[in-house]
Amino acid sequence: MARTATIVRETSESKVELSLDLDGTGKTDIDTSVPFYDHMMNALGKHSLIDLKIRARGDTDIDVHHTVEDTAIVFGEALKQALGDKRGIRRFGDATVPLDEALARAVVDISGRPYAVCGGEPAGFEYAMIGGHFTGSLVRHVMESIAFHAELCLHLQVIAGRDPHHIAEAEFKALASALRAAVEPDPRIAGIIPSTKGAL
Repeated sequence: MARTATIVRETSESKVELSLDLDGTGKTDIDTSVPFYDHMMNALGKHSLIDLKIRARGDTDIDVHHTVEDTAIVFGEALKQALGDKRGIRRFGDATVPLDEALARAVVDISGRPYAVCGGEPAGFEYAMIGGHFTGSLVRHVMESIAFHAELCLHLQVIAGRDPHHIAEAEFKALASALRAAVEPDPRIAGIIPSTKGAL
């Protein structure tokens, strides 16, 4: 069966239309109206091999927070929907990704139990303004929103880094690479849910 999802979410603060295909090649078509976030979501699709199309508009005249958050929520919901009952997936993924001086590690368990632990970002990172609109604090918020709405366990750790752009990008790419491994079908357990409980 196709592991795809399309979700439209509209509130008084934003409208997000998102489609994804877990068995893609990393083809992306992203327009969130937040340029740096476009860059990060392009990286997420490219390095996870998840085909991803996003159109998002919101009250960015107030702040980009709502549009960024709602896009992350919809991505998480679509990921959960596309995974179905999770039969035959590897379930776990672990990736350590460098970007120049920055280094980030992401560990994913598609467990059905949402949890997010993020740490290691240098002091002041949360206040850094990246690309003129995107604050460093939004990285953790995006990761938490994805984890909770996709119902996965995510541990994300910044191991090294100085430049806020590099740190954020290493984090997104680490998540992407870990997701690529976790959602991948495992031919040794085809048709089996990878849990001793029989459900995820």
